[in-house]
Amino acid sequence: MPSNPDVLPADLPVPADDGAADHLRGMRLPDVALTATDGRTISLAKLSGRTIAYAYPRTGEPGRPGLTPDWDAIPGARGCTPQACDFRDRHAELKAHGVAQIYGLSTQTSAYQREAAERLRLPFPLLSDPHRAFAMAARLPVFEVGGQVLLRWLTLVIDDGVVTHLFHPVFPPDQSARQVLDWLGGTGA
Repeated sequence: MPSNPDVLPADLPVPADDGAADHLRGMRLPDVALTATDGRTISLAKLSGRTIAYAYPRTGEPGRPGLTPDWDAIPGARGCTPQACDFRDRHAELKAHGVAQIYGLSTQTSAYQREAAERLRLPFPLLSDPHRAFAMAARLPVFEVGGQVLLRWLTLVIDDGVVTHLFHPVFPPDQSARQVLDWLGGTGA
């Protein structure tokens, strides 16, 4: 029976911090155009103010299994839909803490992302990097499964195009926005 992408398994494996994203701290992001689900073209490098961009492997589809039979057992694979919903549910709080814009980022196509954004009622756009132009330019951590190269979970706090804080690995994924809010309420404000 296919799993429900909205519900996390109790035994979800914890991804390890292997340092694969450490180089992003303090980085001026590369100027790469990404297609947003609202039809705009966005460069994270050119945005003014504080931006939160969370990267994720892929959102699930209700009634359909993950890419492989062992999808739930791959650390950092399962949980993208609950992560997106956490950012949706805490969107107003993030904005109240001075976040100018929020984006989700994956290698899925804009068409796939649009379906997810509409189904999940996301109040922010998702950004598509299907050829991994941004991922490769920024050297984002990735993993390969089912013949696809996917982004690993991470959340970037970007101020005027520079990564000022990083959350990697993200766990549990359904608390990703809460972790950002906790940081904003403490040292990150």
